[in-house]
Amino acid sequence: MAMTQGLRPGGRSARVQAAVHQAVKALQREAGREGLTVPAIAARAGVTPSTIYRRWGDLSQLLADVAVEQLQPEQPPPDTGSFQGDLLAWLEQYIDEMASEPGRALMRDVLCAPRHENAGKCADFTARQIEVMRERALARGEAPASAERVIEQAVAPLIYRVLFSAEPPGRDDVRRLAAVVAA
Repeated sequence: MAMTQGLRPGGRSARVQAAVHQAVKALQREAGREGLTVPAIAARAGVTPSTIYRRWGDLSQLLADVAVEQLQPEQPPPDTGSFQGDLLAWLEQYIDEMASEPGRALMRDVLCAPRHENAGKCADFTARQIEVMRERALARGEAPASAERVIEQAVAPLIYRVLFSAEPPGRDDVRRLAAVVAA
């Protein structure tokens, strides 16, 4: 079942989404993943299960939607005065967050959803953060790497290690890749 597109911002639709998202987060805190069922979430949010199925299609898509909301950056990357410094500071923070158990769980939720628009939203968040750093660097007269290059040569290998390696990337790995990309 497809998620309804073109919903108006605000109003009942926004209240339902906020209530359902809050219910998911509360049930996860209280009962872990085992407490996450569509009927339990609906009861906590004060909506019917059919509302959740109509809007999200299934539980995995709902969890991906909640994860995307939590993965969206709350602030721009730190401004250290240079592209290399900005990139290193941002990558260290980003990988620390993604390598944490909550970060890994959020990424799993996004990746396990049957549709891929939520993964695309996460990719957009990352590209926008890099573009902020690039625009600052360009304004300072630097020649920063493209967002595509940063993603391909630093973000992708680090996230691969976070997801698939027994050893998450360390600070030295992050510093090495940041230096390669920024050079």
